Amino acid sequence: FFSESTYSACHPLVMPQNEYIERHRKLYGRRYDHEFRQRKKTARAWKKRAKLARKLHGRRAKMYTQKRYKQKIELKKKIAMHAEKTDEHKNAKEAPKGAIPAYLLDREAVSRSKVLSNTIKQKRKEKAGKWDVPISKLRAVPEAEIFKVLRSGKSKKKSWKRMITKVCYVPPHFTRKNPKFERFIRPAGLRFKKAHVTHPELKTTFHLDIIHVKKNPHSPLYTSLGVITKGTIIEVNVSELGLVTPAGKIVWGKYAQVTNNPELDGCINALLLV
Repeated sequence: FFSESTYSACHPLVMPQNEYIERHRKLYGRRYDHEFRQRKKTARAWKKRAKLARKLHGRRAKMYTQKRYKQKIELKKKIAMHAEKTDEHKNAKEAPKGAIPAYLLDREAVSRSKVLSNTIKQKRKEKAGKWDVPISKLRAVPEAEIFKVLRSGKSKKKSWKRMITKVCYVPPHFTRKNPKFERFIRPAGLRFKKAHVTHPELKTTFHLDIIHVKKNPHSPLYTSLGVITKGTIIEVNVSELGLVTPAGKIVWGKYAQVTNNPELDGCINALLLV
């Protein structure tokens, strides 16, 4: 057998250790079209599934069918959340005056009404991710506008670091990574904790704390980084407004949509979604 020193001399290429993939991503980032390729992969996933379903047989085929059956049920439930049910009941109003044709005599007038209360509607919308927002159409924000390329390394040849040039929200107990390995840098001057939120029914504006960024319509990456641009859905702390649910519980957080460009105005203006 070889000793360790002899082995390392014979084999200078030693296998990578520990979380080498994560470290490589932190140092050099992903390939430029990674997100695009992932979207394409998701869009074409059904072809792979169909091919596998045709190929499998026996016990594995049964297990796979059960798995797909459960997934389809979940999908149908999600779709059903979007649809509003109707309630059919006998119309309490008096019968119409005048002569009624014979074929309508035995037919009772039926009234159809929406049975969803406001709270159930809100819960369903939250689950399904479907909201009727004030600003529905937005200008696409290119990545070059949000991220500024920072060159690093001894001779400034590495360009995997990005500085965010838009307003962002950072949680209160957030701790930065080691600056050497931090890929996305959020400047302290662009970190906001509060927003001016207008209640559409009360026509009053309140200065409220931001709880977190629910969704940035431009990209899931911006959502995870807490980037706030026009049209972003943020959750704000409305406990001081004294809003109460029908059950009598105090409402803690509510969603609001950002209506201005915070990086230009120096403040966040939002409209409460009620």
